[in-house]
Amino acid sequence: MSGIMVLAEHRHGDLRDVSHEVLSAARNLAEKTGEQVEAVLLGQGCDEMAQRLAAQAHRVIHAEHPAFRDFNYETWQQALVRLVKGREPSIVMIPHTAFGTDLGPSLAVELGVGIVSDAIGFEPGPDGLKVTRGVYGGKLNAERFISTTPALVMVRQSHFKPDQPGLEGEVVNWDPGDVGSGLRTRFISLEEVPSTGIDITKADVVVGIGRGVKEEKNIGPIREFAEHIGAVLAGSRPVIDAGWLEKERQVGSSGKTVKPRVYIALGISGAFQHVAGMTGSDTIIAVNKDPHAPIFAVAHYGIVDDLHKVVPALREKLA
Repeated sequence: MSGIMVLAEHRHGDLRDVSHEVLSAARNLAEKTGEQVEAVLLGQGCDEMAQRLAAQAHRVIHAEHPAFRDFNYETWQQALVRLVKGREPSIVMIPHTAFGTDLGPSLAVELGVGIVSDAIGFEPGPDGLKVTRGVYGGKLNAERFISTTPALVMVRQSHFKPDQPGLEGEVVNWDPGDVGSGLRTRFISLEEVPSTGIDITKADVVVGIGRGVKEEKNIGPIREFAEHIGAVLAGSRPVIDAGWLEKERQVGSSGKTVKPRVYIALGISGAFQHVAGMTGSDTIIAVNKDPHAPIFAVAHYGIVDDLHKVVPALREKLA
C-alpha cells in the first residue's frame, strides 16, 4: 500500500486553500497510522504547483494532460481509478467542495468502496477508519466506520488549519493514459457569481452580526468598528435574508465556514446552523443581551449587554 492519498484541488492556475487543509488533516492522521502522504495533482502546466505540494507531502504524483486543464469529473475519475488500483492506498481524501461532491460519490461507486462526506475527524481502529462528520446542519456529530480499502473521505473545507511547509517530498511524473475518450460530459466554460471581492474565509478577524442589530441603519457604526480594528464584517442568515449584507458575507452551514484568529459575534443568538460556520475560530467573543443565548456555549469570552452600548465602548477602549 502507498499510504494516504490526497487529491489536490486547483482553479485559475493556483492551488486552492482547501488542498493545504486536507494535506494537513492527512499528515495528522498519518502520524497515527505510520503511513506516508501522497498528494495527487492532475492538471496542465502545473509544475510550480507540484513543487509547492512537495513541501507538504512525502510524495507528489503529478499527471500532465490536456484533458486536465479544466475540471471534468469523468476525466479525473478515470485517472484516479487507475491510480488507486495501481498504488493501493489505505485512504483517499478529497475536498468536500463543489469540485469534490461532483467527483466523490461516483468515484466511490466505481471503486466499490465506502465513502463519508463532510468529514471533520479521523481515527484508525480495528473496525476500519472511524470518521466523524456533522449531521443535522452541524447540530450533532456522528461517527461512521469505513471498513473498505481504500476508505474514501471527503474533508470539510475550512475546518483544518494548514501545516507549515516542512517536507521535501519527491515529485513523481505519472502518465494517466487515455482519459479523454468516451466522455459523456464536456467542459464549456466557468461562470463565477459576481463578487464584491470580499472573502470572509481569509480574514484574520471577523465581526459577525445577527438579528440583535435590529435595523439596517444600526449597521453603520458596527461597520466602522470593524474597519477600525481591521476586521471583515459578516452576518448570520437573518441579516443576509433581510438584504442588509451581501450573500458572500454569510457565515453558517448555508453560507461560508470561517476560522479567523478572532470572531466577534454581535447580537447573534447562536443557532447551530451559524455555529457550524464559525466554531473553528481561535477565539470567539460573544455579545448578547440574553445570558442564556446558545452562542455563549461556544464563546471563549462573553458580554451580556446591549451590543449598541458595547460596540462604542470597545472602540473607545481599543483607540
